[in-house]
Amino acid sequence: MAQATNTARPAFLEGAGFQLLLFGGKGGVGKTTCAVASGLRLASLFPESSFLVVSTDPAHSLTDSLAGFHPPSNLAVLELDASACLQRFKLRHAEKLREFASRGTFLDDQDISRFLELSLPGLDELMSFLEVSGWLQEGRYQSILVDTAPTGHTLRMLQTPELLRRWLDALDSLLAKHRYMREVFSRAEESDELDRFLQELVGAVQLMEDLLRDPVRCRFIPVMLAEPLSVRETISMVQELARLQLPLTDLVVNRLYPENECPTCEEIRHRQLRELAGLVRNSALSRFLLWGLPLYPAEVRGQEALQTFWDGMTALSHEPLMPRAPAPLPPLVEAAGELSSPDTVFLLFGGKGGVGKTTLACATALQAAKEYRQKRVLLFSTDPAHSLADCLDLPVGPEPTVVFPGLTAVEIDAEAEFRTFKQQYAADLEEFLATISSNFDLTFDRQVMEKILDLAPPGLDEIMALAKILDYLTHDCYDLFVLDSAATGHLLRWLELPALIDQWLKAFFEVLLKYRGILRLPRFSRRLVAISQDLKRLSKLLGNSASAHLCVVSILTEMALEETLDLVAVCERIGIDVPTIFLNLATPASGCHFCSAIHRRESLMRQKFQEAFPGKAQIVIYQQGEPRGLPRLEALAQAMYVTAGKEAICYADGRLRSKAGNGRHLAGGCRTGVAL
Repeated sequence: MAQATNTARPAFLEGAGFQLLLFGGKGGVGKTTCAVASGLRLASLFPESSFLVVSTDPAHSLTDSLAGFHPPSNLAVLELDASACLQRFKLRHAEKLREFASRGTFLDDQDISRFLELSLPGLDELMSFLEVSGWLQEGRYQSILVDTAPTGHTLRMLQTPELLRRWLDALDSLLAKHRYMREVFSRAEESDELDRFLQELVGAVQLMEDLLRDPVRCRFIPVMLAEPLSVRETISMVQELARLQLPLTDLVVNRLYPENECPTCEEIRHRQLRELAGLVRNSALSRFLLWGLPLYPAEVRGQEALQTFWDGMTALSHEPLMPRAPAPLPPLVEAAGELSSPDTVFLLFGGKGGVGKTTLACATALQAAKEYRQKRVLLFSTDPAHSLADCLDLPVGPEPTVVFPGLTAVEIDAEAEFRTFKQQYAADLEEFLATISSNFDLTFDRQVMEKILDLAPPGLDEIMALAKILDYLTHDCYDLFVLDSAATGHLLRWLELPALIDQWLKAFFEVLLKYRGILRLPRFSRRLVAISQDLKRLSKLLGNSASAHLCVVSILTEMALEETLDLVAVCERIGIDVPTIFLNLATPASGCHFCSAIHRRESLMRQKFQEAFPGKAQIVIYQQGEPRGLPRLEALAQAMYVTAGKEAICYADGRLRSKAGNGRHLAGGCRTGVAL
């Protein structure tokens, strides 16, 4: 790999007085391992100090990473429960929030209680921010190390100070009228309890914002792989971090392949070196120190692996060597599946970050467009850090773009959809206020009503993204929707959105109905009614195994198995059909000592997957050449799916028998193995 320039260690591993270390990046790059291994190293170097490693990802992996190992007493490990944090926040501040609303709006106690009891998406990021902020103010730990959610949701958490400022500004508007009346009638100018509460929140946000921008006390450590999608996402993340003025000096490049004569190792290593060469030439990243970590044959879990994890680190040269380009590896799939049935409307791809969901979703959408030529297929992404354009190697944006005959792709801009939603509300509100008699003094009430949507939690934009898909569904624009989802924790939140939105809409409808004589917003109300009707249709579709399937994408590791178990369990609970598991990025058997060690470990994991999910089709996809661009994705799709005339083996009731592969769908209770 690239030559080591020295044997130094990055500052964040030497205990340089940082109060906050955040490990971030694309899903599946090893953020959890880096955070836990760093915490163990610091706890060992400074036994008299206390440290905390905390996960803010809804799909936690800290416990899986430790694998039963109990950290030293000066290192606490916590998987943050955002729901529990929210309940504590409500118990502590519900009365104050209720009083804010009652002072500044025409809502009564019943209305206010209804909204305070709602649970909406986006609160994971908000609660994570507030909890970490509280611990830092307490000063209980010398350093807090954060294992963050994948890039898009981490950036939203880091943008929380901006959101909280809007939120606090809206709360201040709720108090403005009461404050003015108090000064006029009682001549009292001193702050009351709510004013002081608001000032404390403003102060807490300012302290956290100052810390996040302080290079002496805070450091953000991007973790990445030397792969195109990871590199592109890292570049976008670094640019946003620069806008937010967060300090970062180091980039960790994980899982670098060794130099040897193995064709698999040689092909992957060449691709990694090519990406590293582009990395150091990129003006956005060239100023950072690059640290490389090898791919270890054994999965990095448990005491010994975590404590020695950083031992293999080297400082990477900014001029990595480029060996001769090897021949690309062909697609290799064991136990090919069958494409979704013609009745399918939704095909969702979900799983742990970094397992290849985008690649398999793109390949499947291409195959569906080719096989069902009468269908209109929409490939879309709900991950805030989109990857469709990079995977397809074509321009894809917030407007539907035809990328292949019969196939359209779109990367939904959730924030833009929410801005449009707010504009609809503002236009209706302006028309309503214009009809009010000029004799009414609406100076304060206008401010409150104009800013009311700023009190919405940060995940309301996800609702608007879902509403965009519902528009396409309602107007019969497409026949098959293929979803490239965010990582597990946020996919589960997305799957539960219909029920959450239904609660929110009911509360909103009841208020609009109750105050229809005071507040009239006809177009906005019709928009809410349309969303409500669309949601009922979506919920019905997702709960019907004939019309919707979730294809789980995983890899052959213990941590991925645990996350897959969680995902499948939740899907079964909410009635989402999960007929297929793709076991991606497997290592083929070879004479290479390195690959053989990984293959043996993965073979044991295959047995565990079969025992854990005996009734589901399990399709193994091996490491191969970079599946990027339409030609490579088409080749992968042809290997992934059984088509007419392709010889296959069906494992049914424990017996082997040959058959012609002309099946209709991925479900069906049998596993098929394709002869390549």
